[in-house]
Amino acid sequence: MLSFIFHPECTSTTYLFTDKEPIHPPTFPSHSIPGPMASKFWPKGGLPGLLHHYTETLVTFEYTTTPTPKPNSLVFIGGLGDGLATTSYTADLVRALAPTTWSLFTLTLTSSYQGWGLGHLDRDTNEIAQCVQYIQSYKRSQLPSSSSTGKVVLMGHSTGSQCVLHYLSRANPHAGPAPAFDPDLVHVMRPAVDGAILQAPVSDREAMQCVLEGGIGDRSAAECRRVYETMVSLAREAEKTRGVGAGDVVLPLELTGVIYPGLTAVSGRRFLSLVSPESPAAPREDDLFSSDIGDEGLGRTFGMVRERGLLGGGMMVLMSGADQSVPEWVDKEALLARWRRAIDGDGPPIWDERSGLIPNASHALSNDDQAMPRRILVEKVLGFLGV
Repeated sequence: MLSFIFHPECTSTTYLFTDKEPIHPPTFPSHSIPGPMASKFWPKGGLPGLLHHYTETLVTFEYTTTPTPKPNSLVFIGGLGDGLATTSYTADLVRALAPTTWSLFTLTLTSSYQGWGLGHLDRDTNEIAQCVQYIQSYKRSQLPSSSSTGKVVLMGHSTGSQCVLHYLSRANPHAGPAPAFDPDLVHVMRPAVDGAILQAPVSDREAMQCVLEGGIGDRSAAECRRVYETMVSLAREAEKTRGVGAGDVVLPLELTGVIYPGLTAVSGRRFLSLVSPESPAAPREDDLFSSDIGDEGLGRTFGMVRERGLLGGGMMVLMSGADQSVPEWVDKEALLARWRRAIDGDGPPIWDERSGLIPNASHALSNDDQAMPRRILVEKVLGFLGV
């Protein structure tokens, strides 16, 4: 999910959003794009660490204060619009992990920053797999006395949570040839990981429904609906004439800029994936967390985690109690319970007991009133990691 000049809740009031959170009382955010009005929680003075290239063009930054590598790794994946270290609460995690055997890695993907509009989850998770492979190899080379590469836990924020669930629930490697819209895509075997954390998993489709009811910034609901319907029509027409999986058609910026950040190119394919107009009957790739997806649909996502065998430990899901991206009519507790039933099924529990709502937490926990929710988040993550 993005937060820019974007996102009202399903109310009669429309708020202006910059940075990761709203300037006014919280309503409904999305993607994390730093702006000029950073919150008091943005770290000042820098945090030390090592910059690693896990491919020729993609990097991961390891926060560390010691020349001796720590054996265990927490790999953080941000949401749409995020990039290297753009989620402010990671600074709290870095400080809390400093005296432990864990280091935090943040990474760039091809879809980072403004690349999300042309991205897709298969490429994201292939690149995350390459990063995990690199980290395991790096730790093994630096800790030769150990027969183990240490533990690796994936942590996703917002749409990063979609990446984590996609990583764990899809065929390994991803099936089929490279699509025409991404002809250079190479599927890789995804290494198993030792745990997974989903923080602020939200539905882009339900967030869009709020926009269509409440408008965005100075854009009326009527204008947003007109633009949305035009974009859906253009995207579907391109899909019909060119075929599913064909080369991307970028939607006009004068349309996408009404709803999304104005300089971000968004393809019809990715737009349809995010807003998934056929849901809940036929959810598209990105529609993983909508509250109206049936049990059969959840069985194809959460319900496949055990069968894929890529999760060697538990999954902790942390929803924000005051998440601006989640409409007021969504019963968060009931939704968490459905996800838990889907992932656990009749087998031994995968769902971690620390899962649940973080009271009063906003989407990215970067508002100036988020000190307590951030503290709770850090405590839950440390508990999950066993430190």
